[in-house]
Amino acid sequence: MNHVLSVGSQFPAFSKMACVSLEKGKEFGTITGEDHKSKDQWMVMFWWPKDFTFVCPTEIAEFNKKAQDFSDRDAMLIGASTDSEFVHAAWRRDHSDLTGLKFPMLADTSKSLAEDLGILSADEKVAYRVTYIVDPQGIIRWVSVNDLSVGRNVNEVLRVLDGLQTDELCPCNWEKGKDTIKL
Repeated sequence: MNHVLSVGSQFPAFSKMACVSLEKGKEFGTITGEDHKSKDQWMVMFWWPKDFTFVCPTEIAEFNKKAQDFSDRDAMLIGASTDSEFVHAAWRRDHSDLTGLKFPMLADTSKSLAEDLGILSADEKVAYRVTYIVDPQGIIRWVSVNDLSVGRNVNEVLRVLDGLQTDELCPCNWEKGKDTIKL
């Protein structure tokens, strides 16, 4: 793995095709790095290694169950892998947990964004299970990297997003509604 782009860095500019729907004729659209900034939103982008695998759909389905929670926090949710938008669409049609997704599945077929982020595995050149929280100015505020075999915790992503959005000091195990640290 290359050096992972981390906290404090500008998230790389990108413009990629994505599977945005299963409605005939409206399956695909372009997603850019400016989309969330133009709406003054946060961006949560989570990567998985390959479509049609086993751990990935459990994560994608859990992010989908919590999609409204991200929207309620003014966060644009984007799923991503190095598979094509056509493979994403086929997987969504094939897997019952993925048919009703409320967020786009970004297709980084050139692997250029994953490469810029430094998240490709050395052997197969697939993305690690990486989650980025990016503020409305495009600055990376949180990165979590999991090995290929271990799924992530979506509630933890929401907890960290909540903490970042307070602009205050949040102690260990802090949760929304709890006291922050006052100096």
